[in-house]
Amino acid sequence: MKIRHSLALALSVLPVSAAIAGPKGQTVPSAPPPAPPQASPGGIWPPRQAPGYYRFELGDFEIVALLDGTHPFPATELAVGAKPGEVASLLAQNFLTSPVEGGFSAFLVRLPGKLVLIDTGAGDLYGRDGGLLVANLRAAGIAPEQIDEIYLTHLHRDHVGGLLMGGKVVFPRAIVRVAQGEADFWLNDANRGKVPAFLGSMFDGAQQCLKPYIAEGRFKPYAEGEALAPGITAIAAPGHTPGHHQYLVESRGKALLVWGDTVHVAPVQLPDPHVAMKYDTDPAAAVRSRETAFAAAADKGWWVAGAHISFPGLGHVRRTAPGSYAWIPANYALNRMPQ
Repeated sequence: MKIRHSLALALSVLPVSAAIAGPKGQTVPSAPPPAPPQASPGGIWPPRQAPGYYRFELGDFEIVALLDGTHPFPATELAVGAKPGEVASLLAQNFLTSPVEGGFSAFLVRLPGKLVLIDTGAGDLYGRDGGLLVANLRAAGIAPEQIDEIYLTHLHRDHVGGLLMGGKVVFPRAIVRVAQGEADFWLNDANRGKVPAFLGSMFDGAQQCLKPYIAEGRFKPYAEGEALAPGITAIAAPGHTPGHHQYLVESRGKALLVWGDTVHVAPVQLPDPHVAMKYDTDPAAAVRSRETAFAAAADKGWWVAGAHISFPGLGHVRRTAPGSYAWIPANYALNRMPQ
């Protein structure tokens, strides 16, 4: 196995000054901008971590985890169905507090003769928290122009945002695929009233990012049970969104479940799968899909790829008690296949 790292691109922050209107129309200068923060010991501000991709072999396939960025997730505020104090307690057991920094990760599958990218991260839809996918893809030796197909687990903007950067198409030849039911929901404005108002931005992000691909005839939703690339099977896992899907990648007896948003906060939802999130359109269905995925991954020993689990988001699920699980991250390997 070959593993390499990339240095993430540093983003500069420009101070902004402004003036506000005072009494009787007088102009009152706003507070002076804060002094620029001191650089990190390495001289880069804001500070960025080094790892941006992680690759390993899965049978005859190569898997490359790609980091698009991270974003603070207010777990205690967004949890649904948790016992009083449960979320804070589970986080504390893992030396964490809310908000928890969650990853935006995508996963490349190199098949014989085809490159498939699963999800695309947030792109620039979350400001400087995302947008590193292309740089890390190139650092891994792959150009966006080489991607043949893109499979989306669902159409929330932190999974479709990387399709565009600065309003421009990122993947000029890729066919974009998602479950037909998912496309029907988020690309139809009549459905906005079926979800909380704060999810309206998910409609906006999906429609904005898919528009040029639709116009070019490169958006092709798939029907339930339709064959995708050899070795990749779409598995319906509704609840987080109406058409949320996972992708099971299999080669020579090895399997990897790319589970999208089956999990948002691993230290909470693995020990207690019944904790849902306010982002789930159907929390009860999301819980059922999560329980099914956990049981299958634990019982069959599958590798798992989680979009929001600490990068590289690769590992296994272990059953710790009836209905309770733990995350076992991949053992980092430099020159060999993780075991």
